[in-house]
Amino acid sequence: MASKRQFGVSTHLYHAQRLTRDHLLEVAAHGFEAVEVFATRTHFDYHSATAVADLQQWLAEAGLELHGVHAPTSGSFVGGRWGPSFSLASPDADARLQALGEAKTALHIARRIPLKVLVAHLGLPRAGASADAYRGGEDQRLRPDSRDAARRSIDDLQREAAPLGVRVAVEVIPNELSRAGSLVHFLEEDLEADGVGICLDFGHAHMDGDGLDAIETVSGHVTTTHVHDNRGKTDDHLVPFEGTIDWPPALTAVQKIGYDDTLLLEIGAHGSTKETLKKAQKARERMERLLAS
Repeated sequence: MASKRQFGVSTHLYHAQRLTRDHLLEVAAHGFEAVEVFATRTHFDYHSATAVADLQQWLAEAGLELHGVHAPTSGSFVGGRWGPSFSLASPDADARLQALGEAKTALHIARRIPLKVLVAHLGLPRAGASADAYRGGEDQRLRPDSRDAARRSIDDLQREAAPLGVRVAVEVIPNELSRAGSLVHFLEEDLEADGVGICLDFGHAHMDGDGLDAIETVSGHVTTTHVHDNRGKTDDHLVPFEGTIDWPPALTAVQKIGYDDTLLLEIGAHGSTKETLKKAQKARERMERLLAS
C-alpha cells in the first residue's frame, strides 16, 4: 500500500524572488500538499498584514496547507547575497532582541493562518559550512554563539507560540549549538518552556558527519523536517537522490523513530523552478516506494 505521508515544499525554492500566487500554484501542480514559508522580507513581507492576507488567499486557491514558517535569518536576500544576519543566540543583547522581534513577527502569521511549526536557527552556521551563504554576518562570526542567549530566545518564542497552536522547532545546522546531540541537551537540560521540538535537517546532518546517527540522536524530539541533499561539503539544497545521502536507510531510520508527519523538501532552484519541482516529484515518488516497502 502506498504511503499516505504528506509531502511539502519550502518557499526557499523561490527565495530570490518575491513570493507570488503562481509559485504556490506551481507547487500544488506538482502534487505537493503543504508549504513552509521562508520569512525573509525581500521574499515574503511578514510585517505586512496585506501580504499575510494575500498568502491566506493564495493557499486556499492552491489547496495547500501552511505547514510552517521559517523564522527570519537575515533582513534580505537579493542577487544571491544575504543581508545582515539575525541571530537568536547573539551575545549582543540588542542584536538578540532584534532577531527575536523579527521571529515573533513571523510567528504572528499564525494569528491569521493556522500553522504547525516555527523553524528557528540557533546561531549562525560555521564559516563556509553553508557555502558562505551568510555573507552579511561576518561581524557576528567574530563573537561566539551564546547558549544562554539561545535559551532566553527560544523560551520566549515558545511561550508566545503555544497559545497560537504552534511549536518552535530548532533546526539541526552546522554549528556547535545546533548539532544533533547539542540540540537534544538544549531541549532536555536548558529550556524552561515545554513543547519545543527539533527540525531534522537531513542535508545539514549529512554535512556534519553521520546522518543516521543524528536521526537516532534526535529521536523523540522531531517536530518537522527539512529534506534535501548534498555531497557532504557545501549546503547545496539538492533534490533528494542527487547528492550522497543514502536515502533508503535514512528513511528507514525516520520510520523507526516514529516520525510520521510531513516530509518538507527545502530544495534550491537548480535550473528552472518547474524543472526542479519535476525532479522533486519523482524523488517524492521514489521516497514513497521506499517508505512503503
